[in-house]
Amino acid sequence: MTWVKIGLIGAMAEEIQLIEERLEGLRATEKAGIRFMEGRLNGKDVVLCKSGVGKVNAAVCTQLLIDTFDVDAIVFTGVAGALAPELSIGDIVISTDCQQHDVDVTALGFPRGTIPFAEQSVFPAHPALVDLAYEASRVGFEGLAVKGRVLSGDQFIASRETVRQLHEELQGACTEMEGAAVAQVCAMNGVPYVVIRSMSDKADGSAHVNFAEFTVLASRHSYTIVDEMLKRM
Repeated sequence: MTWVKIGLIGAMAEEIQLIEERLEGLRATEKAGIRFMEGRLNGKDVVLCKSGVGKVNAAVCTQLLIDTFDVDAIVFTGVAGALAPELSIGDIVISTDCQQHDVDVTALGFPRGTIPFAEQSVFPAHPALVDLAYEASRVGFEGLAVKGRVLSGDQFIASRETVRQLHEELQGACTEMEGAAVAQVCAMNGVPYVVIRSMSDKADGSAHVNFAEFTVLASRHSYTIVDEMLKRM
């Protein structure tokens, strides 16, 4: 496929800093309190932005990228907590799909993570973008990269029991706070997406020790893959 203009999102400044530093011909626009930076990276037109933390921020940012900047695809990059036992800090998860783990209407008989009365609650990433990200992960990245489900919720998970539940009940590979919102908005608009997450912690109660220390390292790993993806597009 031909990708003409790519939307790049990170929730925090650390997650987009390396991309911003390399953006050529940067032009900034602010909408809804979000700074959108247009420019070129590796010969591709991109629009880079920091959405802010959480699903609402991510959804607003994604819709603005689609409506205002007319992007052809969206790549969300950043850090996450590992759910799959084989993942270690610094490893990469490339989304096969995304789901909101904090949608809980089980009291009315809906399975956990199901959006009531909606046709869809699990939102697949675009296969070509998934493959492109996976191929990029095999160049210049020495850690483990896996394809898997990204779970999102407006919660910072720090409980071993919750980790077990999310992995076993919803088959999550990692958990974070934005990806499924991006995925749902992209699905509603027919825009391809992929989420690339580097593990900053094990989401197991040790996050207060790991998160700050490893966020910069994990963000560098995510950046390496996004950079290589753009070279291959």
